[in-house]
Amino acid sequence: MNNFNPKDKSITKNLKVIEWLKTELLSNVSSLFKSMVKNQEEKILTILANIVMAAYLLAKRLGYSFQQLNRRLEERLEDNIHAEHQIENWYGELSQLLEHFKKRN
Repeated sequence: MNNFNPKDKSITKNLKVIEWLKTELLSNVSSLFKSMVKNQEEKILTILANIVMAAYLLAKRLGYSFQQLNRRLEERLEDNIHAEHQIENWYGELSQLLEHFKKRN
């Protein structure tokens, strides 16, 4: 008697992908630190892109849409701007990033 349920396979697959993405995030953060020490500019940019990509894919695997993540990021940027986050006070980069997201959406 075979009790195989196809849904179990997709749940297992999803869990494996989630674990893989978590590992990718950690691995990329480690690589980022090493590349920063060596001042490997192109590699740093690639790793940062990998981190952003992994974050979006992990959000998707956890049941959030890309749009939900974008909206939450915009909310967090607005909250930190209003809270006068130090990076915003010094460089205005939170406002710049918020503007970037609003132009893209």
